[in-house]
Amino acid sequence: MTTILKRATAELWEFPLSGPTGGSGITAVDVIVVDLEDSAGVTGTGFSYVLGGGGKTVTHAARDMLSRFVEGQEIVPPQALWRRLAGSLNRLGRGVGYLSIAAIDVAMWDLYSRKQGMPLYKALGGVAKTLPVYGSGGFGPMQDPDAAVERALEYADMGCTAVKLRVAGAPSDLPRIQAVAEALPDGVDIMADANEKCDLARAQWLANVLGDVNALWFEEPLPAHDANGFATLAQTCSLPIATGEHHQGAVELAPLMADRAVSILQPDLAMMGGITESLRLAQIAEHYNLVVSPHFLPALFIHFAGAAPSIRWMEDFPLLEPLFDSPVSMDAEGNISPSEVPGHGLTWADGARAEFGTDL
Repeated sequence: MTTILKRATAELWEFPLSGPTGGSGITAVDVIVVDLEDSAGVTGTGFSYVLGGGGKTVTHAARDMLSRFVEGQEIVPPQALWRRLAGSLNRLGRGVGYLSIAAIDVAMWDLYSRKQGMPLYKALGGVAKTLPVYGSGGFGPMQDPDAAVERALEYADMGCTAVKLRVAGAPSDLPRIQAVAEALPDGVDIMADANEKCDLARAQWLANVLGDVNALWFEEPLPAHDANGFATLAQTCSLPIATGEHHQGAVELAPLMADRAVSILQPDLAMMGGITESLRLAQIAEHYNLVVSPHFLPALFIHFAGAAPSIRWMEDFPLLEPLFDSPVSMDAEGNISPSEVPGHGLTWADGARAEFGTDL
């Protein structure tokens, strides 16, 4: 019996944060929410997001895609729908389109796994996996060393076996890095995220500083487009380099993988175009024996990990979590496991739609 996608909607939510957050200091997130329902009454919910504004454009693009390629159409497997949507961008470019596809793709995977009566990790062809979570929230590039130490020790007390500082590629980074490295207990690693703030010279200097404290990795030392800089940095320092949250699609990270210019890949759900492409990237990374550590959203990405051995770390960077009703979180040992309910297991908190939804 043919099943039709009878309802497909996209909404824009505007979610304010409590203050400047992360290395980029964002104060709000535009969330694009997609809801699907098939002719048998099975539903799926998905989302994408824009950090720093622009969500209206993404929402309009998502509605256009839903109207042209989803609503009223026979349901196909999520991978097939992803290829259909991505193919429609042939003369438009990935850009906003990938952010729109992400919300649709997450919703379709949710619906598909619900129809199968299985959790998302199983629908993706995986098994339940438990992974460590590193602490990333609450750090800033201009943070006082004492405040950074306090936050790092909070994460250590929560069971995390690694914490990630924010750095700016400036001399003021040095006392913060040293203070945290000295304060962390044995068995807790230190990482650093420059959020693309360095040029090559500053990145090389900072890599040496981080090497002195045996940092686990150096994240986004350079702008995402600087493939030559990443290759040079990888050749001149022994510190593992991480990047990926500003790259769109596996195609943009493929040159870095081939050149061995990156050791840790960090796909962002929205920029990567959703679950389907994030999983494909993780499978390509497996071929190169590289580590994948997705960009925040551990309660969702832990499902991917079951189908991708290259995924080794989850990131605790609370951002969208207040929008969800009791998402799975890390245990006392700093690990996380997927939920066992059908679908991805993320549901909206009571009142979230009414409070943050817009009239767009």
